Amino acid sequence: MSAQGEPARAGCGLGWLALCCLGSCCLGSACLGTPTPLAPGSSGSVGWPHHGVQTGAVELPERGPGFVRYRKHGAYNWAQPELVEAITLAAREVQEQRPGGPPLVVGDLSARHGGKVSRHASHRSGRDVDLLWYVTTPEGAPLQNQHFVQLGSDGLGLTPGRRYVRLDVPRQWLLVRSLLRALDVQWMFVSSDVEALLIDYALASGEDPELLWRAQSVLQEPPDSLPHDDHLHLRIACSPAASVRGCAGGGPYWSWLPPHPEPWSLEELSARELRALGLLGPSLDAEAGERSRGDVSALGLP
Repeated sequence: MSAQGEPARAGCGLGWLALCCLGSCCLGSACLGTPTPLAPGSSGSVGWPHHGVQTGAVELPERGPGFVRYRKHGAYNWAQPELVEAITLAAREVQEQRPGGPPLVVGDLSARHGGKVSRHASHRSGRDVDLLWYVTTPEGAPLQNQHFVQLGSDGLGLTPGRRYVRLDVPRQWLLVRSLLRALDVQWMFVSSDVEALLIDYALASGEDPELLWRAQSVLQEPPDSLPHDDHLHLRIACSPAASVRGCAGGGPYWSWLPPHPEPWSLEELSARELRALGLLGPSLDAEAGERSRGDVSALGLP
């Protein structure tokens, strides 16, 4: 398990291996950079979180209902559309369900076209974002978090101004729950102390066991980097369509995520289903017309 991500995919069986290669055969060569005519099918999140690029990124607004960017200006406010949308939706949900608190502070995402991001080993392919903690005063009054505050096992931390703050566990758990419901989450890197506080709260609140199991799976302290006791590092998984277009690695592909099609099932897919997987563009779709479900020649597959 690596906070930077690894090129292997858990849950990627022999059947799916061939389809993985279809979308990522160029990733180990020179075409791992920005997609080129040599790899016209590479788009979206391309490559691994620690060695990749992205196309079609959208910028997170400077502020919105329930959230504000940590850096008003800068080059690292871009990510894949589904990640940006989920951040805004989850922040709004926290604000609506727990009114009266300060907004979520959103740290670095990725550069517009991906690639190396200063201060980070990953964040290169539009699938990662840092989220500062929701905090309160030690007495429980909601407080705007303006720093990456390191928290201990008691949930307390000391700001650069020598002021104690406490993790706002109810709001933080609500954020985790909202993101798990809105996204195909691969990891939520946090310290083991913060994970324990969140899971204990969820258990005491009678949270849905299925959601709890998922949270316990993705909430992890990375073994190969800093403990992430000062923020939550969210990473989304590669969807089946994104995997075909070049998205790869970063961690396991959990059993509850949308299943990948087996390569032998491609011959049974209609043009509509192939287009949904990103395997059939508009021009090819027009040519396909009313072809039988068994005709996949437009794909150029062997």
